[in-house]
Amino acid sequence: MAVIFAFLHHLFFVALFVTLTIEMVLLRQPLTVENGKRLLTVDGLYGGFAGAILVVGLLRVFFFEKGFAYYWASHAFLTKFGIFIIVGALSIIPTLEFLRWRKSLREGKVPEVAPETIRKLRRIMHYELTGLALMLFFAAWMAKGRFY
Repeated sequence: MAVIFAFLHHLFFVALFVTLTIEMVLLRQPLTVENGKRLLTVDGLYGGFAGAILVVGLLRVFFFEKGFAYYWASHAFLTKFGIFIIVGALSIIPTLEFLRWRKSLREGKVPEVAPETIRKLRRIMHYELTGLALMLFFAAWMAKGRFY
């Protein structure tokens, strides 16, 4: 069972990375009603995958791996988890912006969004991707048990 949860944890992480990358690509294109709707959908998937990672990861920590005490004593794990929280907090900003677009999109109108806002959203997403990459580093460190 531990192998299945490890597989799911990694699969959801890859899906998280992919959905965030899709959001960035969509934000590079001109904002249209269709792209706005796609962004809302992909952002919802992103949130769902983040939630799945959290649930599966906590199940692994408490029931399928080395136990809570082991992970609580691991600086690599705590750093990885802290980065996950920071990335999650950052992701709230684009989500709230996309949710503001819903009314316009339902009416078939392109939301009015300043170019600075789009740049800000993309910059935040770059920070999120950097955080996800750092999480991979700390996951490898955690699996190895030491940094050498």
